Order: sequence, then structure tokens, then C-alpha cells
Amino acid sequence: MDVDVEAVADELYGLAPGRFTEARDAHAARARKAGQAQAAKAITGLRRPTRAAYASNLLVRRRPQEVAAFLELGEALRRAQHSLDGTRLRALSHQRHAVVAALARTARQLAEEEGQAVGDSAAHEVEQTLHAALADPDSAERWSGGRLSAALEPPVGFTGLPAAAPARPPAPVDDAERPAAKPKPAPARPPAPVDDAERPAAKPKPSRAERLRRARSAEKTRLEAEARESELRAAEQEQRDHDRTLAEADARVTELERRLREAKAVRADARRALAEAADRARDAAREAAAARRKAGDAAADLPAEP
Repeated sequence: MDVDVEAVADELYGLAPGRFTEARDAHAARARKAGQAQAAKAITGLRRPTRAAYASNLLVRRRPQEVAAFLELGEALRRAQHSLDGTRLRALSHQRHAVVAALARTARQLAEEEGQAVGDSAAHEVEQTLHAALADPDSAERWSGGRLSAALEPPVGFTGLPAAAPARPPAPVDDAERPAAKPKPAPARPPAPVDDAERPAAKPKPSRAERLRRARSAEKTRLEAEARESELRAAEQEQRDHDRTLAEADARVTELERRLREAKAVRADARRALAEAADRARDAAREAAAARRKAGDAAADLPAEP
């Protein structure tokens, strides 16, 4: 029977990332054993999904009605942008932000229910994938297939806002219909001189001490902002480290589970071989006892020596 690569891919991308590689390699080995080298090569080329891709695939598979409505929203957005319907596009854009945020939360929740933690970085990639599906028909088709191996990126510059319409040249006006030219306004009179007593007093320049205080305050604010940025980068790096550690732990657990299954199979074979050996030993013992009895009987039947 031919291996159905599409069915295999559909099965694999429904698995958690930690189970993907082992299952893929098993399918490829079966295809090679069946003599289907091309199918084996195609299966081996399937890439393990990232956390964000897994969450996106899970959303497509578990929420088909919401996905269908989301795809319709994307088509409506693209039509409005193409037709430069600003009013319609602004309404749809507001809806877009709300729907993307809601679906991203749903995808994150579905993944976590399957034991797959989705960090803020991966959740952001899910949102980017949803924006890409709204902006681009090809991305929408890839996302709705539920077989992503990595997050999608929306087109550069996509905002969901209408492009500016080109300015139209004014229509020619017949001289008979042209309105009469308005009289030019009289030249403005120079302002009346203001008496020094009525002139508002100029603001005094800050003192050197005040300028120094302001400079120190600005420097302090800048340093605090740099500290917060440094803390943010450290937190993001820590998150990436934990995500990588979790992925490695998933891989180790998968490997240990595979070894455990192999050890159990070896143990079952050993028990079966032991039982068969015990049966053979009992049979041999019975046969030996019977042979000893026959030997004794034969010895008893021998005539006595004179």
C-alpha cells in the first residue's frame, strides 16, 4: 500500500513538538521499508513545529468555525483596502485587533491544556501569524491548513489602514461659469508700537544652579530608562533560556520514554524465553526420570551370574 504523505503530514502537525521527530522518523522508516524512497524523503523533510506554530495549528484544528469567520474578516479587509473604503476599513481594523488578540489567547490556552507552555515571545509570534493570515491570501491558506512549522510574518508595512488616494486634478471650469475673483484684502497695518510699560516682562533665564538641577534630573531619568531596558532584555533572554530548557527536557523525556518502551519489550521477550526454557527443563527432567526407571527395570531383569 502506498504511503499517503499528506495524511502523514496532517497527523504529525497535530502532535506536540516533543513527539514530532520520533513519529516522523518512524513513518519515514516504514516508507523506506515499503520501498517508497520518494515518500520517505518527503516525510523526512517535514520540519518540527515551533511552539508558536504548534499553537497556531492547534487553533486551526480545534476552532474551525472561528477560523472560518477569521478568514472572512481577512477577505473583507483586503477588499476594503483595495477599494480605498476608509470608513469600512477603519471599522474592520478595529475588529481585527480585537479578534487577533482573542484568537491568540485561545491558541495559547489550547496549547497549555496540552501541556505545552507558550511564553510571551511565542504568543507574539502567534499574533504575527494571525496578522499575516489577514493581510495575505497565501499566508491565510498556509495557516488554515494547520501544518505550520514556523510562525508567519505579515507583509512589511501592513497596518490595515487605507492607502492614501491619489490627488485628482481640478476639473476645467468654463470662463462663463468661473466665479468672480474676490477683491484682494487690504495690506495689513503694522502693529501699533507698544509702550515699554505695557510690554509683558520677559521670563527670567534659569540660574546656573537651576540648569544644573534640570540636567541632573534628565540624566537620572535617562539612566533609569536604560536600566529598565536592560531589565527587559535580561527578562526576555531568561524567557528564551527557559523555553530552550523546556524544549530540551521534552526531547530528553521523549528519548527516555522510547528507551523505556524498548527495555519493557526486552523484558517481555526475556520472560517469554525464561518460561519456554522452564518448560523444556521440566520436559527434560520427566524424560530423564523415565529413562532412569527403564534402566533400573532392565538391570533387574538381567539373570544372576552363576
